[in-house]
Amino acid sequence: MLAVSVVQAQQVYRFDLKEDIGPSAWRTVKNAYSQAEAAKVDLMLIEMNTFGGMVNFADSIRSRILDSPLETVVFINHNAASAGALISLAADRIYMSKGSSIGAASVVDQSGQVLPEKHQSYMRGLMRATAEAKGRDPKVAEAFVDGDVDLPNIKPTGKILTLTSAEAVKIQLAEAEASTIADVLTAEGISNSDITTHRVTIIDQIISFLINPAVSGILILLIIGGIYFEMQTPGIGFALVVAIIAAVLFFAPLYIQGLADNWEIALFVAGIVLILLELFVIPGFGVAGILGIICLVCGLAFSMVVNDYFNFSIAEPGMLFNSFLLVIASVVLATILMVIFGKSLLNTRAFKRLVLQDEQRSTEGYTSSPTDQALVNKEGVAKTVLRPSGKVEIEGKWYDAVALDGFIDIGEEIYVEKHVNYNLFVRKKRTS
Repeated sequence: MLAVSVVQAQQVYRFDLKEDIGPSAWRTVKNAYSQAEAAKVDLMLIEMNTFGGMVNFADSIRSRILDSPLETVVFINHNAASAGALISLAADRIYMSKGSSIGAASVVDQSGQVLPEKHQSYMRGLMRATAEAKGRDPKVAEAFVDGDVDLPNIKPTGKILTLTSAEAVKIQLAEAEASTIADVLTAEGISNSDITTHRVTIIDQIISFLINPAVSGILILLIIGGIYFEMQTPGIGFALVVAIIAAVLFFAPLYIQGLADNWEIALFVAGIVLILLELFVIPGFGVAGILGIICLVCGLAFSMVVNDYFNFSIAEPGMLFNSFLLVIASVVLATILMVIFGKSLLNTRAFKRLVLQDEQRSTEGYTSSPTDQALVNKEGVAKTVLRPSGKVEIEGKWYDAVALDGFIDIGEEIYVEKHVNYNLFVRKKRTS
């Protein structure tokens, strides 16, 4: 039999928490509580089925529940493990379907290995504080994390606590077992209620999709590739547009989720600026280029991890390492793809149609390379940096050229060594 309480609430707002606890779940909870509080409902009902997730987002969710003036009921329909257990303890009342479980809240890394004591200590503190705030036994909450907590007749010493629905009801952690939402409402003394179900918007779905690590990796590929191809083509064209759109799609959802901050975006932009300065202003490849790469990688990686500037202790263990691994792997893959497919892609008709080309008039001293060998051994001067491609001036006319030396700085004297397929190949002029 379900225990019936004296609560007479009639307006109910409900939503599901049936995913790993992370940015998407946190966004759902924030939006749901904001809308429910604005509607001044009497009861918030959460149907939960989760194996856990990120501690920092679980902490944010449990804090939002504790701070809300609404009464909250959690219906555990199968699982409330780890972070799910913490969130459940923040509710005013807990109901569980038969066969459900709650507990096993030790902090683990991405591979499932239990993390050092400082992480467990923090989680124990969260569990105790949450249980105390709702009048529950803090020792039971702590036992979800620490196997050394002594709970005679509830669990063996040295074992992390996980409770079945019947066990949770027996020790009064949960109110009762329930089979459906209707059973929960009946137990709450609610009849003929007006139930509003939270709807996840298309924008929420798009944000959840974009912050997926696999999608973030693809966006990083597009950012790096777009910048590379833009530097290989004259004018402002399709490649730059792709890079900008990819950067917006990468940072915008992370910013909305509260992960990316202004300083991290500024760090990324600074990295781009330093790399461009190294390529087009500062000869050679030195400090500016290396700092640019570091800033770019750090700006991308830091944006995916919750932090207080350079304090990453509040982030999920292992997240910083994983974000750096994702960014570096994406950059390396982008570099490999550019080396393999870069030149062939630049020469395709489809790409050339998408690129805005500068208008190069003969009246301004520009001419395309002639088809004969007349320019071989001719001398001239580099009018742009050749890294390795750029423009040179020979006998008062400008030509596209490729440096066989790899790098020729602007203003250096050159000579044409060969002419193949409309391309001039030049070297620095020898000095005696």
